[in-house]
Amino acid sequence: MTPIVESFVLHFGEMGSRWGFNRTVGQMYALLVVNKEPLTANQLAETLNISRGNVSMGIKELMSWQLINTKHVPGDRKEYYQALGSIWDMAIKVFEERRKREVDPTLTMLRDVLLQTPANEQEAYAQEKLHEIHDLLETVTTWSKELQSMSPEKLNTLMKLGSGVGKVLEFKDKVMSSVNSG
Repeated sequence: MTPIVESFVLHFGEMGSRWGFNRTVGQMYALLVVNKEPLTANQLAETLNISRGNVSMGIKELMSWQLINTKHVPGDRKEYYQALGSIWDMAIKVFEERRKREVDPTLTMLRDVLLQTPANEQEAYAQEKLHEIHDLLETVTTWSKELQSMSPEKLNTLMKLGSGVGKVLEFKDKVMSSVNSG
């Protein structure tokens, strides 16, 4: 690995652990992302200095996240692996998997709790707060599904709008405030 690639692979391994998969899986994925050509399991193991068994488990994990696929080279019996899609595709897949693993179970639990009748004033207050959390998570989930249906070009444009949207909303609030007070 070149120093630039090594720096990225090591950092991505650390970031992967924050995104929901272990350091080694993050490093494997980073290596596949920055390699123009697909790599074999042996190449991954040698480059990252990890066991072939670790690579096999990592490949299964990356396949379950739908981040890589297998490629066959004519005349070669080895399986080659490559990252799927664009960087936007990767971001959407990671976000979607995190939603399935973290947000969806929380929404299920909140729905169950909100269906129960509160036994006292404290539980009624708690349910109000849980309802707010539920509504926020539902809104974020709906928004994320809408984002996933957008093209990378539209997503990029939306991201570039950034704080501009906040400024427009602040301006709208000021206008509405002056209209309502005048």
